Amino acid sequence: MRIRIAALLMVCVAGFAHGEAGGDPENGERIFGQCSGCHQIGEDAVNRIGPQLNHIFDRAAGVAEGFRYSDGFKRAAAGGLTWDYETLDDFIENPRALVSKTRMSFRGLPEQQDRDDLLAYLRQYSASPENIPEAAPTAVRVDHAVAPEILAIVGDPAYGEYLSGECTSCHQVSGAGDGIPSITNWPNTEFVTAMHAYKDGVRAHPVMQMMAGRLSDEEIAALAAYFESIE
Repeated sequence: MRIRIAALLMVCVAGFAHGEAGGDPENGERIFGQCSGCHQIGEDAVNRIGPQLNHIFDRAAGVAEGFRYSDGFKRAAAGGLTWDYETLDDFIENPRALVSKTRMSFRGLPEQQDRDDLLAYLRQYSASPENIPEAAPTAVRVDHAVAPEILAIVGDPAYGEYLSGECTSCHQVSGAGDGIPSITNWPNTEFVTAMHAYKDGVRAHPVMQMMAGRLSDEEIAALAAYFESIE
């Protein structure tokens, strides 16, 4: 059970709804034409005016080897900015709203569908969550109604710690990433809601659905209580 929970937590932390972006990668490739003057992606991609974008998902900001970042990006990176679907979507919509002193002159894409299409294209050059369970799923968030009596369960952090033993061999208790998503201090309600979304089949990841389906409501609550409570 402890090994299964470790695998489960590695794929649930990002808190997204599906394994695929809700966009059209072919149209995203056309939209990428607006970016290609500064960025490259794909085989043999190199840094140009902007960094290459291979493996952008789950990559910490400001770490493309050999690229000289602006002070604004250095500050964002020092603050823990990581590129997931939500942060990439925010940045593409309005780069300066997320990183105030970025040198990137692109004004942004105001239409959500354009951003979804572009991100679906970029996703093709990062680890696929369908093949690599640790890869953060790529999709917009989805709300999921969880019964109040489930949310009201008070989990036992000590039991959660027992269940999570294999998890913390990968997910550092300190919250450091090193390429593996942090699950430390994830809010209890969000943790429980995400787990039940997989358990109820709302979030369409087959591995997550199988794993979450094996956990009782009390076990989910215990895990949530433990990871929220870590100092």
